Amino acid sequence: MNNSAKILFVLAAGWLTTTAFAQDRIHYTGKELSNPAYHDGQLSPVVGVHNIQLVRANREHPDASNGNGWTYNHQPMLAYWNGQFFYQYLADPSDEHVPPSQTFLMTSKDGYHWTNPEIVFPPYKVPDGYTKESRPGVQAKDLIAIMHQRVGFYVSKSGKLITMGNYGVALDKKDDPNDGNGIGRVVREIKKDGSFGPIYFIYYNHGFNEKNTDYPYFKKSKDREFVKACQEILDNPLYMMQWVEEADREDPIIPLKKGYKAFNCYTLPDGRIASLWKHALTSISEDGGHTWAEPVLRAKGFVNSNAKIWGQRLSDGTYATVYNPSEFRWPLAISLSKDGLEYKTLNLVHGEITPMRYGGNYKSYGPQYPRGIQEGNGIPADGDLWVSYSVNKEDMWISRIPVPVEINASAHADDDFSNNKSIAELTDWNIYSPVWAPVSLEGQWLKLQDKDPFDYAKVERKIPASKELKVSFDLQAGQNDKGILQIEFLDENGIACSRMELTDNGIFRMKGGSRFANMMKYEAGKVYHVEAVLSTADRNIQVYVDGKRVGLRMFYAPVAAIERIVFRTGTPRTFPTVDTPADQTYDLPNAGAQDSLAGYGIANVKTSST
Repeated sequence: MNNSAKILFVLAAGWLTTTAFAQDRIHYTGKELSNPAYHDGQLSPVVGVHNIQLVRANREHPDASNGNGWTYNHQPMLAYWNGQFFYQYLADPSDEHVPPSQTFLMTSKDGYHWTNPEIVFPPYKVPDGYTKESRPGVQAKDLIAIMHQRVGFYVSKSGKLITMGNYGVALDKKDDPNDGNGIGRVVREIKKDGSFGPIYFIYYNHGFNEKNTDYPYFKKSKDREFVKACQEILDNPLYMMQWVEEADREDPIIPLKKGYKAFNCYTLPDGRIASLWKHALTSISEDGGHTWAEPVLRAKGFVNSNAKIWGQRLSDGTYATVYNPSEFRWPLAISLSKDGLEYKTLNLVHGEITPMRYGGNYKSYGPQYPRGIQEGNGIPADGDLWVSYSVNKEDMWISRIPVPVEINASAHADDDFSNNKSIAELTDWNIYSPVWAPVSLEGQWLKLQDKDPFDYAKVERKIPASKELKVSFDLQAGQNDKGILQIEFLDENGIACSRMELTDNGIFRMKGGSRFANMMKYEAGKVYHVEAVLSTADRNIQVYVDGKRVGLRMFYAPVAAIERIVFRTGTPRTFPTVDTPADQTYDLPNAGAQDSLAGYGIANVKTSST
């Protein structure tokens, strides 16, 4: 073999080795990519995703429902135990890494109706005189610790639910509370009656022990099963991997002592453990998490920046990853896999970005930091994928994604809502339901209400892609002097070709280019039967109300086919953009105000391809 042949052989062997290495790790082979110039990434949504807002921050009007007015809310965790959901998140008054800081807990039996946030780990005072080598000359004085944890729950072998947090220290707003120099990790039991057990330390960082901290060590508890549960956590390498950032840097209990952030893992069909970190870093463990294959590299084909990525085995045996597939923290998307390694699809979960009402340190725009239910921490009764996340590090959300996950509509709409007992049954409809703009089901009516000046209610029906489409529905407005309802027809990339809308001065009109054509006046409380006939070939829409044609208009954007119908109580948003500065330091005017309530109902939605 001559030298050229040898070189080619070595290169080929290296390529084959690299390819085989990549294929044995989590990787993406799909063709779909996200376009961050659009909040939804121009991704087609998964069928039946319900986006539910749990907490809407409000500094001007603090109460129990909004965490008493704290406006930095972030980093949620989720568990399902004793027939209900448990949702934990962190909060600071206004800024990330700026004290005081605490951890809240909420619960829900159905995922749609939630208790008010309750403090589970209160603010903790840092000892005066505390220092860090990384901040020479800076000493703590009347300083409160920063809550920072990447894992929030553990269900023990005996069935106890343990919640956990970590008290880190930030000496200034640019200091890191997860640099291994904090105070320690705390735990407490959540009991079946909803009460909490005492707080204990389960882990001390260097310089701290039972003598100079405010809570006892867990082994002091007289509850033997609680002590056993804590020891199970300490003996579990997959939990220790989630402690990496906050633990002492060289602590021998940490399996892989590298600075990778936000560890997440799931079990593959062959029993191995696949892992994910920020930046879509990935590895494999063949011994239950005690050791990990190196080098740790980016998951080939995945697009993900410095934000969390969540991976999970679903109840039907398939796998999903949920993350921001861009260098920005939008949109929130899902990718699917049959074997947990090769991911082939990319679809939308949450593509809305509300205005950031309250600026602050390190507050990022978009739906971010997704976390589902970790293996061992419960399976919801419906078997669906539930994912917690924050929007703008300000408002707390959860998404329900039906399993099996469907990315295409199997049939046209023929929806009589009187046949449904609850909104949870509307698994063919995508729902976006903020606290102040809720979506609800009332008899035959799917109701959209709105008193939020910064957000809107939205429902969306995905249908088979149609070039010639007929749509009919009943429509009722609760008023005709305030509010707005827009009805749009979208293609697979979220491009609207046509729009109808009820205005706040009693007009039902239709958009054509940059102008609108009035179709008719509408009355509050009156039920109208609306029909629309759309043709992508002729690029027009004809509208009939109660059997009478009221409008004919050209599409204002050409599309190849229509796959979605949207009802929304507001106008589309374009801010932030890819050129918007990362940090918002200002609050919006009247950030805590609300509008007068407007409400709309839709019923008997039918579609067909003509």
